[in-house]
Amino acid sequence: MTDWLTVAFFSIGSALLAVSIIGVAFSAVMPALGRWNRRFFVLFFSLLFLYVIVILLELISYSSPEMVKAQRVIILFEFLFFSVLTLMPMPFLLHCAKENIKGSRLFRAAVALWGVFIALLIAAQFTNAFYGTNPALAYVRGPWFPLLITPLVALTLLNTVSLFLKRKKLSKELFVALLIYLLPAAIMVFLYMFAAVDILVSFWLVLCAITMFGLIFRKSVKEYMNQQREIANQRANVMVLQMRPHFIYNTLMSIYSLCNQDPQKARQVTLDFTNYLRKNFSAVAGDSTIPFTSELEHTRAYLAVEQAQYEDLLLVHFDTPHTHFRVPPLTLQPIAENAVKHGMNPYGGPLHLSIRTRETSLGSEIIVENDGADFNAAKENNEPHIALSNIRQRLEIMCGGTLTILARDGGGTIVKVTIPFKRPLESDHP
Repeated sequence: MTDWLTVAFFSIGSALLAVSIIGVAFSAVMPALGRWNRRFFVLFFSLLFLYVIVILLELISYSSPEMVKAQRVIILFEFLFFSVLTLMPMPFLLHCAKENIKGSRLFRAAVALWGVFIALLIAAQFTNAFYGTNPALAYVRGPWFPLLITPLVALTLLNTVSLFLKRKKLSKELFVALLIYLLPAAIMVFLYMFAAVDILVSFWLVLCAITMFGLIFRKSVKEYMNQQREIANQRANVMVLQMRPHFIYNTLMSIYSLCNQDPQKARQVTLDFTNYLRKNFSAVAGDSTIPFTSELEHTRAYLAVEQAQYEDLLLVHFDTPHTHFRVPPLTLQPIAENAVKHGMNPYGGPLHLSIRTRETSLGSEIIVENDGADFNAAKENNEPHIALSNIRQRLEIMCGGTLTILARDGGGTIVKVTIPFKRPLESDHP
């Protein structure tokens, strides 16, 4: 073997060792993979690690006369690990297609082809007709070497055909990842029957390792983000369904009192309260972002009801010229509710609440400011911070946004929401 090929193989082997170790560690600890996927990827990268170790031992044996007798055993394990790595895509494909693996005819056919290869590999240990070494300690193929590789060629073709047969049951990204894995494998193994393309085998292993590592990383992150989004949405739904009883009671009593004193105002409060309830319960069914105008309407309805109860004790100012952006449902309204609930002091004068929006070079900003209770005192009550933490989590997951809480000079609190122009996990359609 020439020096440049030796350097190339050792370089590729080192890279594969690093990828396989990272793959095993990542697969073992990533919680979103699920039990079956975790076991599969740990096994896959473990076999890849062992396969690379065997290849490196083979390279060392070519320059070490003491290891020449071990070459046949080394090559035996090299072919064994390689065949298992060739078989593994079939159960993974069937699992992703949500089919019964053990009962699948495709899986049985794949195992049968793998069994034929194992039988030929065992037979190859008793004859040089398949492969062996020459007096110069070099690995050489025998006349029956193509026969040994034929079951693996059939196995790679079966895997590729099965992928196209099951493509409608797979996501687009999964189909592409498996295609990148299987198609080069089929071509490479076919060429390997007739030519010593060991370097292509190594490059294919690099490609498949990177593909599988990227697949599990993307799948894990996507599933984890979906789980976190579901948790955040469930918390928001609970927040909607657990509306403050005294708020509903006081609103109904206010409407009752106004029916005689100011029927026109009673009708308006009833309309605002109805709009508030409608927006609240619509948010329960929502799992995507909504136009900010809808959230602003929800907030206006809520504050109108609160102003009907507190009258001159609650003064609200809106300055929202910028509204062309999207937010998760129940973003602004709970912030405003938190500002009223924990900022209101009936014996300390009226509460001034300001809601502003603006467009910056990075995205859109919502600023909610009040001059109520001292910020440090408000932190002693954990309830508002649980609500704001939930909003912060949904902002981050659904649109890459952030929420910050600042103490206002002179008393009160400032809550700032930032929505970047880029929306990594949310489409722009309503």
